[in-house]
Amino acid sequence: MYRQEERLSMTTVGRRNEPKLKEVFAQDFLIGAAVNPKTIISQKELLAYHFNSITAENEMKFESLHPAEETYTFNQADELVAFAKKNEMTMRGHTLVWHNQTSDWLFEGKNGQAADRDTVLERIKSHIDTVVGRYKNDIYAWDVVNEVIEDEGEVLLRKSKWLDIVGPDFIAKAFQYAHEADPKALLFYNDYNESNPLKRDKIYKLLKSLIDQDVPIHGVGLQAHWNLYDPSLDDIRSAIEKYASLGLKLQLTELDVSVFRFDDKRIDLTVAPEELLELQAERYEGMFKILKEYRDEITSVTFWGAADDYTWLDDFPVRGRKNWPFLFNELHQPKPAYNRLVGQHS
Repeated sequence: MYRQEERLSMTTVGRRNEPKLKEVFAQDFLIGAAVNPKTIISQKELLAYHFNSITAENEMKFESLHPAEETYTFNQADELVAFAKKNEMTMRGHTLVWHNQTSDWLFEGKNGQAADRDTVLERIKSHIDTVVGRYKNDIYAWDVVNEVIEDEGEVLLRKSKWLDIVGPDFIAKAFQYAHEADPKALLFYNDYNESNPLKRDKIYKLLKSLIDQDVPIHGVGLQAHWNLYDPSLDDIRSAIEKYASLGLKLQLTELDVSVFRFDDKRIDLTVAPEELLELQAERYEGMFKILKEYRDEITSVTFWGAADDYTWLDDFPVRGRKNWPFLFNELHQPKPAYNRLVGQHS
C-alpha cells in the first residue's frame, strides 16, 4: 500500500545533515507536526529527524474513534501513539468536542427525535472517560473543545447541535470531564482566525468566562492557518498578548502558511514560484521572531503537516490546486523558509 511513499522516505535516509528544528528551537518551544497513518510512513525520516511532538490529524476525532455507541476503533490512533513513543516524541490529543466529524448517533434519541441534554452529556462523558483514560500516559495535552466561536457579527457561539441540545455550558462540562479523566493533562481551547481582532476578542471573552467559572482550562490553541498576507504581524502579536494576559499558556496547534490569499482562486501554478517561496521565507521569519519573543507564554508550535507532498490545503479552498505551505518541499528538502529560520539562530 505504501510502496511509493516508502521509496520517497528511503531517499532521505542517512542523508540529512541540516540543523534539526527541534534542536534549533530547543530553548523556545516544542516543534510539532500533524500526522496520519500514511505520513508516519511516507515522512518517517523527516518527522523523526526534525520534530519532537505530533498531533493526530483526524484519527482521534470523535467519528474516527467512536463510530457507533458500542464501538470504538482505536487501531489508527494507537499506531500514531506507538510512533510517538518509538521516536521519543510528546503527543497532543485532537480533539474531544467539535461540531464537525462527530458521529450522528451522539445526538440521536428514540424514534428519530433529538437526544435530550442529559443523554448527550452522559454520552460525551463516557467518550471522554474512555478516550482520555486510554491515552493518559501517552498524551500530555488535549484540544478539549474546538471551534465554538462564531466568525462574524455579535453572536458569540456558533450554532451547533451541542448548543441546541445541551446549551452553552457544554464547553465547561467538556473541560470538567477531561480533567476528571486525566488530572495531569493540559487542557486547551482551540480555534482558527484567532488573530482576527473581532474573533480574537470573542475568544478572549469565552476564555475569561471559563476562567471566572473556575473551569479547568490551561491554555489556548492558536490554529494559525495563515497565508503570505494575513493576518498582519501586528494582529498576531496583539492576539498573543491578549490571550497571554489571562495567564493561559499558548500553543500554535495547526500552523501552515498558504502561498495564496483565502479568496484567491487561481489554479495556474503547478510549481511554487521562487518569488512566492521568498515571500514565504520572509513571512515565516517575521512570525517566528514574534513567537520567540513570547517563548515564556508559547510552549509548542505544531505545523499542520510536515512537508509539501501532503497538506490539507491541496484542493482547499480551490479544487485541483496544489499548495506549498511548509518548511520542507515535496521531496522533504529544506525550503528558503527553513533556511531563514535556522539563520535566525546562527
